[in-house]
Amino acid sequence: MEAQQAGMPPAPSQEQTKLAPEKQQHISGHGEPAVRYHGWKVMPYVIGNETCERLGTIGTTANLLVYLTTVFHIPSVAAATLLNVFSGTSNLAPLLGAFLCDAYLGRYATLAAASIASFLGMLVLTLTAAIPSLHPPPCASSSSTSCQGPTHRQLAALLSSFAFLVVGAGGIRPCNLAFGADQFDPATAAGRRGIASFFNWYYFTFTIAMMVSATLIIYLQSNINWAIGLAVPTALMALSCALFFMGTRLYVRVRPEGSPFTSFAQVLVAAARKRRLPAPPSPADDLFDPPHRSKLVAKIKHTDQFRWLDKAAVVTAEDAVVDGMSAAAANPWRLCTVQQVEEVKVLARMIPVWSSSIVYYVMLTQLGTYTVFQVMQSDRRVGRSGFEVPPGSMVVFNMVALTAWLPVYDRAVVPALRRVTGREEGISQLQRIGIGLALSVATMAVAVAVEQRRRGAGGGSSSSWAWMVPQQAMAGLSEAFAAIGLNELCYKESPESMRSVAGALSPLALAVASYASGAMVTAVERATGWLAQDIDKGRVDLFYLVVGAMSAANLAYFVVCALWYRTKNIADDDGIELLQTSSKHNADAPPAMPV
Repeated sequence: MEAQQAGMPPAPSQEQTKLAPEKQQHISGHGEPAVRYHGWKVMPYVIGNETCERLGTIGTTANLLVYLTTVFHIPSVAAATLLNVFSGTSNLAPLLGAFLCDAYLGRYATLAAASIASFLGMLVLTLTAAIPSLHPPPCASSSSTSCQGPTHRQLAALLSSFAFLVVGAGGIRPCNLAFGADQFDPATAAGRRGIASFFNWYYFTFTIAMMVSATLIIYLQSNINWAIGLAVPTALMALSCALFFMGTRLYVRVRPEGSPFTSFAQVLVAAARKRRLPAPPSPADDLFDPPHRSKLVAKIKHTDQFRWLDKAAVVTAEDAVVDGMSAAAANPWRLCTVQQVEEVKVLARMIPVWSSSIVYYVMLTQLGTYTVFQVMQSDRRVGRSGFEVPPGSMVVFNMVALTAWLPVYDRAVVPALRRVTGREEGISQLQRIGIGLALSVATMAVAVAVEQRRRGAGGGSSSSWAWMVPQQAMAGLSEAFAAIGLNELCYKESPESMRSVAGALSPLALAVASYASGAMVTAVERATGWLAQDIDKGRVDLFYLVVGAMSAANLAYFVVCALWYRTKNIADDDGIELLQTSSKHNADAPPAMPV
């Protein structure tokens, strides 16, 4: 557990992993403190923190382009460029945040600091709208030439709010899922079911928050005023911080074990040094595999893949071993443990599966962008009320489909599948991802058919916006399988020492997909002219066909990776007994999701 001393603690070794002082009252048979998992009892604090944080930041960041152009009078091209940099940095920052979390700070301290940073970012952004001296004066007329741009002082205030928000994103995004899952005991069936259900609950509340942010928060900002529209999410961010700190005494907090990248580098260097050695004939007997004494870090069994890495754990005459409570290599750059080697193998197996999510996110990005353009040139009226559907609100149908499906999946589908497959989560994470990728191919097939029908009907206002709803709903269903399955796989399969880094993989895939989507649009437009400014004069259906073909190829690639993949095989307990409270099983039991 993570110590509560102020400042940055030194990174302990795996054998030094301990509980926070207030958790050390229960001791196991080996003198090591037992872990008290509170499971669902702490979820109101964990999920409440995440929900309020999303309510506070998503709606604001989604509407920043309007704020920059209408309040700060930044030209549209410069504003779009600034937002692209902000978005890309926000998606890359979790890599650094995850490294600091796993190596030095721990998930609790990282989330605490990041939540405060997000609140400060929202507070400064609110002040730029509420204090007249922190934003340019209103335009003298409707002409953009009469608008005064921001001063250096005003721009500095704006950019400082962005910097705080980037720091917040860098700490919250990679840690929140892993921290929530840390609260369940993975050694029990109830705890493992709790982890699987937690991922569904997380995305359920996450999507609800996105829908509220994309509607109510944006409405306040656009139709009331920006000061109130930003003050409300700032207050929600303050509530998010309060909820998080209210659960402090109940959290399971895993102390950081040092940089996982250092351990990975040691394995690669040691294997390279011993590359000329023959492969060990009997890995179980010939490899350096000292007793594993940590309760919070699961011991991984040896696997036969990547046998050349096993050479890092071969003991030679030049290798010195230090005896003590548990044996350790005198020079970890020459001799590594089987545990270290297997952790590198886990990462090597995970990367190909993760890479398939990049093309998947490209599909979601392109579909979301061009659905907006399709709706802009369609009949957007709803009945005879005169109300017109905002093109940017089409993403709500994606969220509604995902939100409606998750309770059904968690309460009905998973129990039924559990009886058939015998798996606690119903189906494996790889199967769940595969279903999501297959749905992405079907989604693009529907999108092609809808666009061809829209063009056949004459395009423009002769076609209803409602024809675009099915493709958005199918995209939401695909996310319920692919996106959630990927995050669950990354958490469960990654070594404990890099679970926060694993949490940064999805934002990294989104960042790569964003850049790839922009490059793809530019290349297709230059080569074919399909993506004209007026889509009725272009061929969006053919563009969708290309994206669908990419998705189909990506599905085939994923199937190959999944067939090759070997799940992490946890060794039997080394005799360490965990002392649990009498209410532990009830705490781990997942609650019913609302329907």
